[in-house]
Amino acid sequence: MNGLELQDVGAVLNVDEANDRISRLPNCVLQYILSFLPTKEAVATSMLARRWRDIWTAVPVVDFDDSMLYSDRLNSWHPIEITRFMNFVERVLLLRDASKIERFRLSCRVCFSASHVHAWILEAIRHGVQELDLCLFVEETFLLPHCVYNCGTLTSIKLEMNCVLQLPSIISFPSLKSLHLGLVTFPDDISTQRLFSFCPVLEELAILDCDWTNLKSIVISIPSLKSLIIDDLPVFDSSDYFRDCEIKIDAGNLIFWKYRGYLVNEIHLTNVSSLVKASLHIPVLHQAKNPLMHLRLLKMFCELKNVSTLGISSCTLESLYVAEQMPSNLPVFQKVTHLELTMQLGLHAGGALMKFLLHLPNLELLSLSKGLDPLMCLTEGDWTPQSASKCFMSSLKTVVLQNFHGNNTEVCLLKSLMKHAFSLERINVFRHKSPSGYSEEQEDWRNQLQSLSRVSESCVIMFF
Repeated sequence: MNGLELQDVGAVLNVDEANDRISRLPNCVLQYILSFLPTKEAVATSMLARRWRDIWTAVPVVDFDDSMLYSDRLNSWHPIEITRFMNFVERVLLLRDASKIERFRLSCRVCFSASHVHAWILEAIRHGVQELDLCLFVEETFLLPHCVYNCGTLTSIKLEMNCVLQLPSIISFPSLKSLHLGLVTFPDDISTQRLFSFCPVLEELAILDCDWTNLKSIVISIPSLKSLIIDDLPVFDSSDYFRDCEIKIDAGNLIFWKYRGYLVNEIHLTNVSSLVKASLHIPVLHQAKNPLMHLRLLKMFCELKNVSTLGISSCTLESLYVAEQMPSNLPVFQKVTHLELTMQLGLHAGGALMKFLLHLPNLELLSLSKGLDPLMCLTEGDWTPQSASKCFMSSLKTVVLQNFHGNNTEVCLLKSLMKHAFSLERINVFRHKSPSGYSEEQEDWRNQLQSLSRVSESCVIMFF
């Protein structure tokens, strides 16, 4: 850290001889303050004054990031800088006192020195680390220390590593409540099953952009699990787009389920009776017309029939209502009271949305959180349900429309809602604001909509 940066730290901490109030705070408070700084800056405070010399050695959060090596050069670094980074990490861990590390984050390229990275992680384990956050860029398989998989103090693990996840024969996470895996390739059924089976108190599991290619069948059976996220992207260099991996989810206390991907694997939600909220995003590609993909999507919707809050993307609706395979056995979602369109409603998704809403007879809140595609061209008739008296219009109370441009399609949607939703209480319209402010067209439509009659006399339309 140069002199100017050190002055900035001093200014923030208000360290001066005449009025040094912060330095008079207890060590534990100062260490808590420094825990919000990157470790590099926390260490630099040792130069501010004698009082600060050893404060950093007991900061509960340790954060190393090698991005400082190539921040000024795109994807390049020099051996001298690599050595400087490694020496810095070594010195920080060597001079640290015996206090526990609450959170240890390491983001680096393992190719610098795999043995050093291995030793740094071991040091964190020796200090009783509770939260372990590793982002490791590897060129070949890197083995984490086996003691990581048997660490009784760990409550949270975030592991992003672009290689095969080699797992030991003995795994035990007695205190682990949160597990996030990113980019890893699961090795085989047996060891992967062992990983998911020995987390007795796990509450949150996220599997992001991982490769299931080596797996045939896996069961995620964790009674304590409350949140499960799977971001299931395909391996595009494979000749077989769909996988044979069968993923069964047996989690009787699961509350939140989120899936994003192309349904390349077959997922069964076998025991999710407690599920409250679900979110789905299925991108639309040419594979969307594949019967197998459509069957898997329909099956997942059927397994979510008991949720009360549902988030779906425009692409998911388009995938569900492809012309060649209209869903004939889509269930009625009796318990769904909240529906959120998590992405901008696309050009061809308006009709699909109206068809889907017919399956939500008790819907109370409809949120278009990203608004409508400005190029969409639909009339008021297109937004009118086929059976208004038997669908969501009878229970809808609140509508949220974000990113309002003031075009005819958006206005027709609002007019239809005011004409048919006789339980409607509130419409919140959030206008799209350009650098020049709100357009005259937006203001004109705002005034017109406010003056329109509505079937629900208590309905209030608010513009923000």
